[in-house]
Amino acid sequence: MIQKPISITFDHRVAFTHEAFATSNHTLRDLIADAAGLGKKSKVLVLLDAGVASTNPKLLHDIQSYFGSHDDTLDLVAEPLLLPGGESCKNDWPLVEKIWQAVEFHKICRHSFVVAIGGGAFIDLAGFAAATAHRGVRLIRMPTTTLCQGDGGVGVKTAVNYFNKKNWVGTFTVPFAIVNDLTFLRSLPERACRDGIIEAIKVALIRDAEFFYYLEEHAYQLRDLETKPLENTIRRSAENHMEHIATSGDPFEYGSARPLDFGHWVAHKLETISDFAVTHGEAVAIGMAIDIEYSVQIGLLARETADQILELIETVGFATWSPFLEEEDHGKPVVLAGLEEFREHLGGELTITLVPKIGTKVEVHEIDEAKMLVALNTVKKRGKVLAIG
Repeated sequence: MIQKPISITFDHRVAFTHEAFATSNHTLRDLIADAAGLGKKSKVLVLLDAGVASTNPKLLHDIQSYFGSHDDTLDLVAEPLLLPGGESCKNDWPLVEKIWQAVEFHKICRHSFVVAIGGGAFIDLAGFAAATAHRGVRLIRMPTTTLCQGDGGVGVKTAVNYFNKKNWVGTFTVPFAIVNDLTFLRSLPERACRDGIIEAIKVALIRDAEFFYYLEEHAYQLRDLETKPLENTIRRSAENHMEHIATSGDPFEYGSARPLDFGHWVAHKLETISDFAVTHGEAVAIGMAIDIEYSVQIGLLARETADQILELIETVGFATWSPFLEEEDHGKPVVLAGLEEFREHLGGELTITLVPKIGTKVEVHEIDEAKMLVALNTVKKRGKVLAIG
């Protein structure tokens, strides 16, 4: 057997800015120009979430003006390709093929760029298509939601749904860059704008106690979606997520642990059960509440600390229970099937992240079903109920 180690270094970069497509803003231009080299021009295919375009009526014009003003460096190969966003786009395989067709038609190569502008599901769709065209063309993500700017959009995973399971087909790929234009947050509906706050609470709980106390201190401002605390929260959340990915020693999840998915085994199943009527952020809030209560039931987490965490989750505007969790199969809550689906998605042994105290995490490999049922019932009785519609 011949065996040789292969070491690969990735640069994982995120830029924060406002008004990214103002012609005076060189953030995007300079990222591409630095990669291409002095005096060279790069082909760029822009993919745009149609929902983002509709809530930002000037965006199409601004994109074309921006590329026109920087045509010494940037070659916009066509008008931005508008595609549907939202979770349903990840269930629509022909959209992947449509992006591939655009890459082929415009001769986008591995020295070209795809710029994807949209919410988390759209970024996933575009990222998967870019990662699989020519074995990977350079992708610049421009997330437009709090959830995507602070969490998913700064990660190294990309996928679409298949077999009625979230993210079943996908890959790990480090995007060329992420440009977080915080101006996009101003056009978000309140529900979508709030979603990213829960992932900030999540990452604070597992690795950054100081950040958790910042969130507590500004809980009412975050509830009211005040601009400065919200932007600070998204920036710190992104920093924490990127720091974990870069330093965990397992960015492509070869092991069994997924600490950034704290609360997500419930969340992923709840999204499916509700046919995505429950948003990802809402589902994560509920999933975290259940795992926090379970930690109390097994003696891992103090009741006082659990109540402190649950109070923050509810104060910033999230519910901690959904009637969809009451659906049963053969006398058991359907949501419990999420445990095996969570294990199966990663492979290996079941590994669930829990929080023994604020700012730290532990991994457990077994769930006491009887105590989990107690946790579910306790959250149901005590929790704030999510109303849909």
